[in-house]
Amino acid sequence: MTTPLPGADMERFLKDALTFVGWSEADATVVRKTAPLVLAREAALTSALYDHFLSMPDSARFFLAADGTPDRTRIERRKHSLAKWLKETAQAAITQDSAYYLLMIGLSHSHRASSPDRPGGTIPVRMMVGAMSLTQSALAGIFAAELPAADALEASVSWNKLLLVHLNALLLGYLPKAHR
Repeated sequence: MTTPLPGADMERFLKDALTFVGWSEADATVVRKTAPLVLAREAALTSALYDHFLSMPDSARFFLAADGTPDRTRIERRKHSLAKWLKETAQAAITQDSAYYLLMIGLSHSHRASSPDRPGGTIPVRMMVGAMSLTQSALAGIFAAELPAADALEASVSWNKLLLVHLNALLLGYLPKAHR
């Protein structure tokens, strides 16, 4: 029996990935319970991430206007998109819609043509992985500051499981078509 390609049934693919990482209903409960801590800091999280991107020439190129200055309009749109993803993630639910939403995000980063309003071309895989690492680290910091140590560890573990399954979906766009 041939296993269907991930893109053929994203919901199943992601649910299988969640099972593989040991995701449980308890993890989903922890993510939902700690979501208000994360969402209360959504603006600070998204700003910190884009400030980091702008501090690195290799990633800043994706957010610069033709004159070489930060394109604040584009950055604000990207922050809005990142905030939307955080809100979706905080629900800790994989549905058909959320699964294909993740695939769409991955494809938009991996098949990004360079143009005047989208400079830089394709986002390198290492930057996608790095952005997820930065997000995980920021969340761990929030949990450490706001929760008792055991609860902070539990929250970090649960969010990490979910974020890495999301990363798995985001990276599908970088695979050859035959493997999606």
